Amino acid sequence: VLLEAELLNLRANPNKRAVGTVIESSLDKGKGYVTNMLVEAGTLKIGDIVLVGRNYGRVRAMHDEHGANIKEAGPSKPVSILGINGAPSAGDKFHVMDEEREAKSIATKREQLYREQGLRTTKHITLDEIGRRLAIGDFKELNIIVKGDVDGSIEALSDALLNLSTPEIQVNIVHKGVGAISEADVNLASASDAIIIGFQVRPSLAARKLAENEQIDIRLYSVIYKAIEEIKSAMEGMLSPDIEEKIVGSAEIRETFDITKVGTIAGCYVLDGIIKRSNKVRIIRDGIVIHSGVLGSLKRFKDDVREVKNNYECGLNIDKFNDIKIGDIVESYEEVEVARKL
Repeated sequence: VLLEAELLNLRANPNKRAVGTVIESSLDKGKGYVTNMLVEAGTLKIGDIVLVGRNYGRVRAMHDEHGANIKEAGPSKPVSILGINGAPSAGDKFHVMDEEREAKSIATKREQLYREQGLRTTKHITLDEIGRRLAIGDFKELNIIVKGDVDGSIEALSDALLNLSTPEIQVNIVHKGVGAISEADVNLASASDAIIIGFQVRPSLAARKLAENEQIDIRLYSVIYKAIEEIKSAMEGMLSPDIEEKIVGSAEIRETFDITKVGTIAGCYVLDGIIKRSNKVRIIRDGIVIHSGVLGSLKRFKDDVREVKNNYECGLNIDKFNDIKIGDIVESYEEVEVARKL
């Protein structure tokens, strides 16, 4: 790069108001908002009024890439400055302004425009979307607010969470920003039915109390993958469970009795497991299922029982089904809910 710059004779004018680009911004516990920038032209000095994206401020201190205090920075110089009233996004352009009033006015208008654009670009439901959700049957959404100490970490975490979306569960990042979790974040979470994720930041005392009153879930993390794993687990809990069949017992029909007003009673011998009165059953003849239903009664001798175990005899009848024959197998099963994985 240096060789190309020398060959192309690239030069910048240092004798004008500074302009450049934000590399990264973060929130330091002792210093406040710290913005790392690259001066592209002009000279940036302590005391300059800087407009950057939707933020502005007066430069209170500057440090070079080694952390040493400096008073000015010329073209191609990376600097870390204090004094901006927020955390600009990486890639935002900065300009030095003449008056703080002008910088504040422009920053306020940009913030208002940003919010209006956010409202306009909010995804509204369409007829196609309604059809898709109806086809799925139980479509769900998980709204998340992400706050962190460094803009780059917030972007990485937000992108990772969005990638967790499935056809059945849509992850939405309602809001993301640098800074402590505030009352405004809690109010937004309450209005949008969202959870708040804090990465290397904590809620203020007022925000914590408000969250308790509003019953807003605030999750705090210091490692990105732990946040992703917990959200993934929560999403798996939102999925409707799969229903699996579990065979609990089988019995062979060894005799049949036709009883008036009752139907056909089967005298059975339990071959395996347990036949339970409450379980569903299916009748199997020559390896083919001919009926699935429920038991009408289950008896041992003349007594009604809840279950009959392996190697015992019993009498039973199938509710609303009488086409049973000697040699048929009665298979008892239950339906078990199994948690689904993403």
